[in-house]
Amino acid sequence: MSYWEVVIWGTGTPRREFLHVDDLADACVFLMEGYDDEMHINVGTGEDLSIRELAELVRDAVHPEATLAFDPSKPDGTPRKLLDVSRLHRLGWHHRIPLPEGIASTYQWFLANHDHLREDR
Repeated sequence: MSYWEVVIWGTGTPRREFLHVDDLADACVFLMEGYDDEMHINVGTGEDLSIRELAELVRDAVHPEATLAFDPSKPDGTPRKLLDVSRLHRLGWHHRIPLPEGIASTYQWFLANHDHLREDR
C-alpha cells in the first residue's frame, strides 16, 4: 500500500457550492427555452459544503488511503460562497447530480480517457 499525503491550503472550514457541468448545461437550456425576464438568475445547487468535506469526497473517490493535511499557514479565502437559487427553483429547475456522484463519475471518465487524452498532445 502506498502512502499519499495531499496538502490543502487553509483550515478546510470555508464553504463552497459546486455544480456539475451537465447540470449547468441543463439549466442554461431550461432558461433559454423559458425565461425572458431582464433580471439575472443565479444557477447553482443552493447547497454548500466545507473544503474539508470536498477534499474527503475527492479522496474517497480517487485514493481512499490518502491522508489529507491542512496547512493553516495558507489563506482560507472567503468564509462562504453560496448562491441564492430560490428564483431558479421557483421556475421549476433543480440540479440533478449530487456532488459525490459527480465527482465519482468525473473521475471514472478521467480514468477511461486518460491515455487517449495524453496521446492527443
